[in-house]
Amino acid sequence: MNVMRPIRTVGELERAGLIDADQAIALEAVAERYAVALTPTVTRLIDPADPADPIARQFVPDPAELLVTSEERTDPIGDHAHSPVEGIVHRYPDRVLLKAVHVCPVYCRFCFRREMVGPQGLGTLDGDTLDGAFAYIREHEEIWEVILTGGDPLVLSPRRLEDILGQLADIDHVKIVRFHTRIPVVDPARVDAALIAALKASGKTVYVALHANHPRELTDAARAACARLVDAGIVLVSQSVLLKGVNDNPDVLAALMKAFVETRVKPYYLHHPDLAPGTGHFRLTIAEGQAIVAALRGRISGLCQPTYILDIPGGYGKADIGQSSVREQGEGCYSISDYRGGEHIYPPQG
Repeated sequence: MNVMRPIRTVGELERAGLIDADQAIALEAVAERYAVALTPTVTRLIDPADPADPIARQFVPDPAELLVTSEERTDPIGDHAHSPVEGIVHRYPDRVLLKAVHVCPVYCRFCFRREMVGPQGLGTLDGDTLDGAFAYIREHEEIWEVILTGGDPLVLSPRRLEDILGQLADIDHVKIVRFHTRIPVVDPARVDAALIAALKASGKTVYVALHANHPRELTDAARAACARLVDAGIVLVSQSVLLKGVNDNPDVLAALMKAFVETRVKPYYLHHPDLAPGTGHFRLTIAEGQAIVAALRGRISGLCQPTYILDIPGGYGKADIGQSSVREQGEGCYSISDYRGGEHIYPPQG
């Protein structure tokens, strides 16, 4: 599929052959509520002949997004409850989120901030608001790490990134700067010398958390973009979401984690989907997720194992929900399950 321009409307989805005319009518209401954007890189990855294509499922809107259940929330992980000043989320003592921008190069249909991002969302912080965010960081010496998120912070120009990182460079107690992004997989050409120079401008230790959910996203171009970052001394870790119809299969998930490690990206978090409005068609039960994650043990190297987490609704932070392989049996004995499902007593009896 030779696509040269981003797709931002239902009409453009139809013209690209990703939906038909009947689907377009139904999807206009979805697009009015939630932003649509696919980069040319993403569009080329989609197989329009496959109605269950895992890339399309992540980025092409679905009428199911208008079905909102009672447990879903507009702010599912409690950003607002932990935002002391605009642009800052301070949920954990030693780190803050800095949400400098609320636009993305692509809009994931399962996004937990879908009510805040996009052209109709909160936009990009202006100079005065950013100054207030930096003042907060300066005043709180317990802040060791600043995590740039949003939105995708790498949509900002290198000059804007240098300005932000220049401010952080002068804050001695900030030691780590982390970026959460999809750019290397959805627009790999954007990872050029200017962007890399901007990321290193603060002199801090820089991490990039790369979001990808299916092994097909780790194209040759994406791997080359990641290599440019790693070769420049930037550490990469992964973030993925466990999604029904995308990666809810041990073989697919194993292939994704292996692809990360081959690309010098350390698997970090596998998120249980958040309770964002209209995302129920992506969610598995926790028990189903635990079974998939347990199936990875012994199947792939320890280098490839992510931590399966749930962001507790209401802003209470992340919890490791990977099923434990250890159960206490009493009198100092434990039952340990191996990766094949076998049970063993520890310490051995007799």
